[in-house]
Amino acid sequence: MASAAGVLAGCTTAREPLPEQVAAPPQVEASFTSMYRAMPEERFPLPAVDLNKIKPKFYRRLVDDPTGERPGTIVVDTRSFFLYLVRPGGKAMRYGVGLGRAGFEWSGRAQVLWKQAWPKWTPPDEMIARQPELAKWSADNGGMPPGLENPLGARALYIFEDDVDTLYRIHGSPEWWTIGKSVSSGCVRMINQDVIDLFDRVATPTPILVR
Repeated sequence: MASAAGVLAGCTTAREPLPEQVAAPPQVEASFTSMYRAMPEERFPLPAVDLNKIKPKFYRRLVDDPTGERPGTIVVDTRSFFLYLVRPGGKAMRYGVGLGRAGFEWSGRAQVLWKQAWPKWTPPDEMIARQPELAKWSADNGGMPPGLENPLGARALYIFEDDVDTLYRIHGSPEWWTIGKSVSSGCVRMINQDVIDLFDRVATPTPILVR
């Protein structure tokens, strides 16, 4: 992976600013309201997403595939803050994402080799050195248990290069208002409802391209 070797990720628990006021769309279609509904059936019941606080272009939707990659490939377009899961017939599922802030960007080809529902989060030593308050969630202390406040959210897909864990993840986030922004420590953030949808569609291994 082009820049993974220089920066170790781990995703961040740093509190982001409160949601910006985004102009509400004239009308949210019922299909989107259903996509982002509350999910009380989850292990940790998820609240509905306030779609008025997310730009409509970042809502999940089926689109014509712009990537040219083979079906089953995940493609993250860092310029547009979109993640595509390429489907047969020239189509792709498109999701809005949040990405790494300056100094934590990465790109290249790798594979999703593992995925987990409601994962535990363990910040790496490099992140703890930058944010000592995270030491309570270190590997020695057992990590942060799953839940609504866990920075990995409802699902996590673990990215490996040459069978080595890059420490980068595609994961859900309780901070859904950060979608479309560069805020993470290199991980790809998704709305929890979206990462659940992606999780259910993706097998392991799955190729991933970040460009």
